[in-house]
Amino acid sequence: MPHHSPLIGTIVAGLVLAFAMGAVAHRLRISPLVGYLFAGVLIGPFTPGFVADANLANELAELGVILLMFGVGLHFSRRDLLAVRNIAVPGAIVQITLAAALGLALALSLGWSPSAGVVFGLSLSVASTVVLLRALQSHNLLQTEQGRIAVGWLIVEDLVMVLAIVLLPVLASTRDGDHLAIADIAYTVGESVLKVLGFVAVMLLIGKRVIPSVLHWAAHSGSRELFRLAVLAIALGVAFGAAFFFAVSFALGAFFAGMILGETPLSRRAAEETLPLRDAFAVLFFVSVGMLFNPGIVIEQPIPLLASVTIIIFGKSLAAFIIVKGFGHSTRTALVVSAALAQIGEFSFILASLGANLALIPAEARDLILGGAIISILANPGIFAIATKLLGEADPSLDDEAAAPQNERDAARAEHLILIGYGRVGRLLAEGVREAGRALVLVEEQQDVARRAEANGLTVVVGNATNPYVLEQAGIRQASKLLIAIPEGFEAGGIAERARSLNPSVLVIAQAHSDAEIEHLRQHGADYVIMGERAIADRMLELTAQLRAISSGAAR
Repeated sequence: MPHHSPLIGTIVAGLVLAFAMGAVAHRLRISPLVGYLFAGVLIGPFTPGFVADANLANELAELGVILLMFGVGLHFSRRDLLAVRNIAVPGAIVQITLAAALGLALALSLGWSPSAGVVFGLSLSVASTVVLLRALQSHNLLQTEQGRIAVGWLIVEDLVMVLAIVLLPVLASTRDGDHLAIADIAYTVGESVLKVLGFVAVMLLIGKRVIPSVLHWAAHSGSRELFRLAVLAIALGVAFGAAFFFAVSFALGAFFAGMILGETPLSRRAAEETLPLRDAFAVLFFVSVGMLFNPGIVIEQPIPLLASVTIIIFGKSLAAFIIVKGFGHSTRTALVVSAALAQIGEFSFILASLGANLALIPAEARDLILGGAIISILANPGIFAIATKLLGEADPSLDDEAAAPQNERDAARAEHLILIGYGRVGRLLAEGVREAGRALVLVEEQQDVARRAEANGLTVVVGNATNPYVLEQAGIRQASKLLIAIPEGFEAGGIAERARSLNPSVLVIAQAHSDAEIEHLRQHGADYVIMGERAIADRMLELTAQLRAISSGAAR
């Protein structure tokens, strides 16, 4: 049996190099997405050395797209969108239109077809979910007015791009419109719209009942493997069924599957169980996109590349700034929103790949999109920092909206406790602390979980506790105890270390699931570490001893 195959070679080379380049990007404090893209460039056909199988990489990328879109649907929040719909919906649509028009104008100036210009323009108009959320979280602006507008804006962009992905095959079939009658074009578009509406109707009428029932049964089977398989079967099965029976894209099917699951009580568990696989295939997707990029475009087409980057960083950001100001919001809000949108990412790659596969755009257009994405992602942290510093917002606590609840919390608490995580353990801890009458501040990264905690009357800071800004907002300098109730022991060690640096006297209590995690936590500042299995075993032994003593006494 041979020990090497193109499939294994592609997966191994992609993941190993993605890890290496992602680690380098992390050390340089830039988005790991850039590292994944560079990993693809290194194993692509335009650079020397090992060349991965491009066809296999594209098929793996399809799985990546399915799971990526499933994750987008899983975290899709109608509530967040409705809260800022008055500005996010018209603002995003106008901004997409203006950016797409600029991209179309550039495409026509380069001699491309109008259909290529439309795809190219749309690819330059949509921001990266990963980069935008990371920028807002790093500056602790996710729960401010600026953050809510930016996230709502992003949701609208994502929905528009989902629609664009559905209609791209229609555009491909009508790109030679000179040879087709208007009636034929209208028939093709109408047929596609009807198929999409049919798929949506089936998902809302049948899928909304069947999918939660299947997931509920799998959850109550007691088998973690079965539950995980159920989630993956739903994501992949719905995506494939959408393409096979309704001729709509894998992406739309996966998005709807995730959206329906996202409305069930099991959505958080579904997200957690599938996260490793989604991350792995998402990384392979970015690697496969990087394989398509020809670095020679930087030398061969510097002016078009500069023009593309200008549209991404300045064109659509300026449009967003004017739109936000036009709706009566402050300069501060307009600057933050426009800076957060000054990049492109996942959907741009999906559109570029699909457009190339449908022969809608030339290879040069795909290279310009990828080059623009890499440069804009690299530049975004700097752009965001400049935008905040222009208004004296280098410290996010200066933000009016963030400062008000912060000051209110500081006035109401003294020697309070900080709880990290609101999972199964976190909820029990929160109840116990409240019953004891102690002041408590919860730090939770997942917005839906944070909303439930707020509904239960808790004071919540939304963000990742490894970020010092988040710990500062939670009042780490005044806290007497830090309770770390997240299941990831090694991440908890990083939280304990940062908390200790901000408040050396805080008492840190954490949970662990292995001896290695216990050692790691103690080395990084935890005063007490409790391992669930050990605590359970000790309690069971204690009860065994007590019951034996009782039985012996009764026998006498």
